[in-house]
Amino acid sequence: MMTDADDAPWLTVVGWGESGTAGLTPASREALEAAEVVFGARRHLRLLPTLSAEVREWPVPFADGIPELLAERGRRTVMLVSGDPFWFGAGTSLTRHLAPHEWHSLPSPSTFSLAASRLGWALERVTCLGLHARPLTRLRPHLHRGRRLLVLLRDGPAVGELAALLGRIGFGASRLHVLEALGGHEERVRTLRADAEVPGDIVHPVAVGLEVAGDGPALPLTPGRPDHWFAHDGQITKQAVRAATLAALAPTAGERLWDLGTGSGSVAIEWLLSHPDNRALGIERDTERAERARRNARELGVDWLEVVEGDALALLEDSLVDAPAPDAVFIGGGLCEALLAVLWPCLPAGTRLVANAVTLESEALLAHWQQEAGGELLRLELSSATALGSRRGWKAAYPIVQWRIVK
Repeated sequence: MMTDADDAPWLTVVGWGESGTAGLTPASREALEAAEVVFGARRHLRLLPTLSAEVREWPVPFADGIPELLAERGRRTVMLVSGDPFWFGAGTSLTRHLAPHEWHSLPSPSTFSLAASRLGWALERVTCLGLHARPLTRLRPHLHRGRRLLVLLRDGPAVGELAALLGRIGFGASRLHVLEALGGHEERVRTLRADAEVPGDIVHPVAVGLEVAGDGPALPLTPGRPDHWFAHDGQITKQAVRAATLAALAPTAGERLWDLGTGSGSVAIEWLLSHPDNRALGIERDTERAERARRNARELGVDWLEVVEGDALALLEDSLVDAPAPDAVFIGGGLCEALLAVLWPCLPAGTRLVANAVTLESEALLAHWQQEAGGELLRLELSSATALGSRRGWKAAYPIVQWRIVK
């Protein structure tokens, strides 16, 4: 018969800070004292007191330590993790390999909580970003004058890179609060403008409190961002049509888009901007356009756009068969009967499909499919005022026919 002891978690994830054991709760101290094995990063282990447990340094990269940890299953094991393990921490990277009864967590204050406490900021009104292992361009959608951000960075030089990025895009007047070793004996907080000289002696762990200021352009929050935000060669779903297209695609949190004929990537990028958990796969046959789409995604702060070069029809018949199924599909280029005939049967029920057509032939194709499969067929006609001699008149763009359907 299994006893209560058999059900007890063998792994305790302990939140650890720069104050070492001085900042631990009694429960965390007890877990450390009872441990047979203690894992932690080098900077964590340097603060450990003498223990009877076997102490092991966690390797880099992080994933390499998982097999070593799992090999200790059945022994009383402690894993030291910075601050709150489940707030931009390593907690989920560990627990996805474990059953719920195998572990429990004893968190400490997160770096975000400590930083907000030092600066007197209301944490619920601050954007928190963990960029120690992510591109700094993830800041871009959040750079709105007057906003406050707390950003975790990988090391001291990354503060200089952050300041340079802010200066390059017009936010050099922003105020940076550089917070080092929060909670420890070497804690230090310094404030400077982003366009000032950044100290060369900033030490890890480091966070930055950012108060956004300057004349840089702020990325609008609504879909249908102006076309100038996207580098393109003319192959782009224009702003007004893109807004209608995103409304039809109707992204919700955690969903995946297939963007067939992605061009500049504008539709896929706006899909990703709608929620940080969204994902997008873009298909583009032109190598230069594919690279441009990737670059647009990086510049606008979304790094979950996967662009595959190739013909959409060929990929559907081959590698896309095994790709994660989409929640929505947009066809912005390469629309043809063969593509729809292959795509439609492989889409799961509930998938939203939006296709735009500009030629008479593709209009007729969408009209046929709408008659056969249903959905909604719209004609979008846009005109803009332009000079007409000494006066002004309306100049019409090519009309767009849009088919919207939920399978």
